[in-house]
Amino acid sequence: MQRELPCGVWLPSTATATGSSGDLPTITGKSNSNSVTSVEKQVSENAVIVFGRRGCCMCHVVKSLLLGLGVNPTIFDVDEKDEAAVIGELLRIIGDDGKGNDGRLKFPAVFVGGKLFGGIERVMATHISGELVPILKEAGALWL
Repeated sequence: MQRELPCGVWLPSTATATGSSGDLPTITGKSNSNSVTSVEKQVSENAVIVFGRRGCCMCHVVKSLLLGLGVNPTIFDVDEKDEAAVIGELLRIIGDDGKGNDGRLKFPAVFVGGKLFGGIERVMATHISGELVPILKEAGALWL
């Protein structure tokens, strides 16, 4: 059987690629001041970005759904040691002090058009109701 040749993937210079051949390209933040800037930059520059824990099955479900719809979301896999810093930065980006949600942002966190769209419940509910595709089109993530 022939082996699949990986194609080139562009990644921003502030991120490092992880994963093996056949995996989705992922962006991994590092726990320093560049990571905080990188998180904000990634949210503002990508039509759809999914923040999730490395190896989380619910994050995989959201990624698979978006890929199935034709969206090529940027994936930001968060290591356990960097989780607090990334969550803090995401809360700052959305303008939440953390008190409204017990101080925790739940993964997967999906940002569409630079704004927090929600987690797996919101993504699935809008997909089932038929509202997800128009939202993704409006954000520029889908062209059809």
